[in-house]
Amino acid sequence: MTSPKTWLITGGNRGLGRALTLRALSAGHSVVATVRGDHSLPAHDRLSVLALDVRDRTAAFEVVGTAASRMGSLDVLVNNAGYGLIGAAEEVSEDDARSIIETNTLGPLWLSQAAIPIMRAQGTGHIVQISTVGAVGTMPLLGLYNASKWALEGFSEALAAEVRSFGIRVSLIEPGALDTDWAGGSMRFGHPLPEYDTLRAQLFGTTEVPWLPTGESAGGTHPDDAADAIFRRVCDGDDDRLRVLVGEDAPAQVSAALSERRRDYARDTRFATG
Repeated sequence: MTSPKTWLITGGNRGLGRALTLRALSAGHSVVATVRGDHSLPAHDRLSVLALDVRDRTAAFEVVGTAASRMGSLDVLVNNAGYGLIGAAEEVSEDDARSIIETNTLGPLWLSQAAIPIMRAQGTGHIVQISTVGAVGTMPLLGLYNASKWALEGFSEALAAEVRSFGIRVSLIEPGALDTDWAGGSMRFGHPLPEYDTLRAQLFGTTEVPWLPTGESAGGTHPDDAADAIFRRVCDGDDDRLRVLVGEDAPAQVSAALSERRRDYARDTRFATG
């Protein structure tokens, strides 16, 4: 086991965030978990639960400061809070677009900005951004969700180079399908237009949106297994990868997306022969 660390995990009450919170606690680490409202996390002497809407930059700075002062350090920041959005580009409202970018992209930016000075002063730290294989290749009707994660990856890749000399690591976690309620309670929907019903049925098996949670398993990697993979990545000081694939389906999805992109670039002879 590595020496105990202090973790700040956003969206810590559900799905992957909850699994990672419990995994870190079980290994003897201390965790500050943030939630939007009520929570069902178990009482634990090394767990603090704080309310946070990650879209609120002032609140994000306050929570990071509180976590560091309460725990005495901030070693790992996990930007996990986020949600999905189903809707063609034409179907997404201004509020839909602004909200998902503010949550999935700007929220992690604000928390990273707040954590960097603390980690820089310590000379060590790790910022973990929960991304998706959809940040490598998009799929129809998930464009705005994909865009929010592409933007997360864009600033995080630059961030990794900016803070490396301070002793701060950055990881982009790219899971495939996770067996969580991401497609249920954590999913939002644009206003459906009938012109996209055929495509909707092809992709999701229904033209009805929003669909209601079924209570059945969503399939994919269990969040406990994903949390264990992320935990091991954080604790492995010799693993300097920026992007980390999680889940059995993730490598094939990324490979297919990169192959498609490379085929486009290869039509330019300068790329093909360069």
